[in-house]
Amino acid sequence: MDTNHASERDLQERIRAGDESAFDSVFRTHYAHLVRMAQSVVREPALAEEIAQEVMLELWRRRESLQVEQTFRAYLIRSTRNRALNHIRHQRIVEREAAAAAVDPPSSPSAEDEVLGVELERAVRDAIDGLPENCREVFQLSREQGLKYAEIATALEISVKTVEKRMGHALAELRQRLAPWLPSGTGQRGRKTPV
Repeated sequence: MDTNHASERDLQERIRAGDESAFDSVFRTHYAHLVRMAQSVVREPALAEEIAQEVMLELWRRRESLQVEQTFRAYLIRSTRNRALNHIRHQRIVEREAAAAAVDPPSSPSAEDEVLGVELERAVRDAIDGLPENCREVFQLSREQGLKYAEIATALEISVKTVEKRMGHALAELRQRLAPWLPSGTGQRGRKTPV
């Protein structure tokens, strides 16, 4: 274990110093796994390769300020997963906006609706931000990025049961925090708006 740790630190130092052979070693060791990781999220081989290449390119670009806390494998997997999930998230936002524009032409909300909308949005964001990190991550991947439980399990390298448990905990906590905003809530917010 100490030998592995020492070689990781040595590689990190060599890459930071601009040693292309050290970077090449990291690339050859991890690239195929990063492509598989990205493909498990984006489901497109060519896009998965592009994401893995971007992660490796970013590693080289940022080499002088490189801080790998654990191992290159953990660092690169996390970077690849985040980049792949960001791609999915962006793609789904674009699709939603296109669908909404096609179906629902813009209308002018009343001042009261705008204020309530802003308050509700802030309450929802605060409630989500207040979740425990592991529950928040599962919730956001499911609700904000539209991933299925199996896709979340693959991306986070946990079981589907764990995803279900964390999601159940997140939903229970959100229901409690957002009770004043829910139709059955007893808060003094005036008009109730379902989330």
